[in-house]
Amino acid sequence: MTINVGDKLPDTTLTKVTADGPEPVGTADFFKGRRVALFAVPGAFTPTCSARHLPGYIEKKDELAAKGIDEVVCTSVNDPFVLGAWSKSANADGITMLADGNGTFAEALGLAMDGSKFGMGKRSQRYSMVVNDGVVESLNVEGPGEFKVSSAEHMIGNL
Repeated sequence: MTINVGDKLPDTTLTKVTADGPEPVGTADFFKGRRVALFAVPGAFTPTCSARHLPGYIEKKDELAAKGIDEVVCTSVNDPFVLGAWSKSANADGITMLADGNGTFAEALGLAMDGSKFGMGKRSQRYSMVVNDGVVESLNVEGPGEFKVSSAEHMIGNL
């Protein structure tokens, strides 16, 4: 079952990319008491993710903050070292990278997908959500191959 607006995020563990190395974080603690713009990509360094999705949030992070967002977070079914390298190559300062290495978070949300026909295995669907104190305030899930409703621009327009 897919998570819906008004649902509490499932309590799973993600891995935060930090300057000191990977740091496990529980979703219950991480999202508690603040409003977070979360977006998910099928994979670091993939074409749409690198050319449009992540750059849009980098460019719009200050506008999101002005609309009441405390933190902008990117998640992907990649290991924290890949997400760290992607963040560095994209100059994604100010975007928190949370690795979902085994896809546990994506599955718990009901937003996992099978990318096997592209040689990618289990991945996350492309989506964005606003999470307010651990509860989904808004949710935008893309159709297969699309990039519209999960963009930073779309999120800002709906805040």
